[in-house]
Amino acid sequence: MLLSPDDKRNRFEKILQQIERLLDQPGSTEERLQSICRMLREGIPYYHWVGFYRVDPEKDRELVLGPYEGEPTEHTRIPFGKGICGQAAEQGRTFVVPDVSKVDNYLSCSVRVRSEIVVPIVKAGGVVGELDVDSHDLAPFSSEDTEYLEKIARMISQRLF
Repeated sequence: MLLSPDDKRNRFEKILQQIERLLDQPGSTEERLQSICRMLREGIPYYHWVGFYRVDPEKDRELVLGPYEGEPTEHTRIPFGKGICGQAAEQGRTFVVPDVSKVDNYLSCSVRVRSEIVVPIVKAGGVVGELDVDSHDLAPFSSEDTEYLEKIARMISQRLF
C-alpha cells in the first residue's frame, strides 16, 4: 500500500512522538529497539521487515543482528562491504534500493523482499549500527522515508548507543 507524502509525514510524526515517549521511559536498550521495530512495522504498511544491526565490538568490521520484527533471517552477521547493510556500514551513508533484483551484491533475506533502505547509526564520527527496512513492494521508499528514518537513527544514536 503506497502512501501520499502527507500521509507518510503524518504517520512518521506519530511514530516519532511514540519513540520520544519510549526513550524517556525505563527499559533495556534491546527492549526499546524491539519496540521501535514494532512501531515502524505496524505504522508503515509497506515496512515488512524492520531490524537493527550493530557493529560487533569483538570482531573487526562486522555487523551482528539485533532486535527485529518480521520473518527470521539467516543473515545474523554481515561483514562491512557485503550486501546493502555491509555497504551502508562501510560507506557510512543511507542506501535506498528500489529494486533489489538489480543489485549484484544483495543478500536476500526472503524471496519476497523487493526493496530495501538501510540507514547507518553514527556516533562520534563512526558507524555503530544501522536501521534496516525491507519491503515486499517495489520502490515504495521516498524522500520522506529517508528523512524520517535518518531522524530516528540520530535519536537512537544520541539516546541508546
